[in-house]
Amino acid sequence: MRSYDLTPFYRSTVGFDRFFSLLDQATADGSPGYPPYNIERTGENAYRISVAVSGFAQSELSIVAKENTLTIKGEKVANENSKEKSEVLYRGIAARAFERAFQLADFVVVKNASLENGLLHVDLVREIPEAKKPRSIPIGTATPSAPVIEGSAEKAAA
Repeated sequence: MRSYDLTPFYRSTVGFDRFFSLLDQATADGSPGYPPYNIERTGENAYRISVAVSGFAQSELSIVAKENTLTIKGEKVANENSKEKSEVLYRGIAARAFERAFQLADFVVVKNASLENGLLHVDLVREIPEAKKPRSIPIGTATPSAPVIEGSAEKAAA
């Protein structure tokens, strides 16, 4: 993969630090592939993130939305009773702890989260406030006003 040096942009721009940091993260090698996930568009302003969390119970998962970051964490709770009963000869189902963070656009909020068939679904909606939505401005007609002549106010008063 190519490596891009964004240093010249940092030197010549102001206020775009977060944007360039996101670019650095997106192009970084070795981004974690566990757990796998999908991002879908389910409507004009609706999205769904589906994360494969097979083997995790609902109590072992946490979802935190803070500012423009959505963080999904999973941590297995050690079950001492099952270790005494059986010995795992081969572990093909990953049960390691994970943390996956997603950068959300402005005005994107989490609406719902559900766990079904080993997939954690997080539904997101972009809710643009009324003040930020485009609005139509009516065009009125201008009423003609009498031209103002210098000194006309003095003459009218006299």
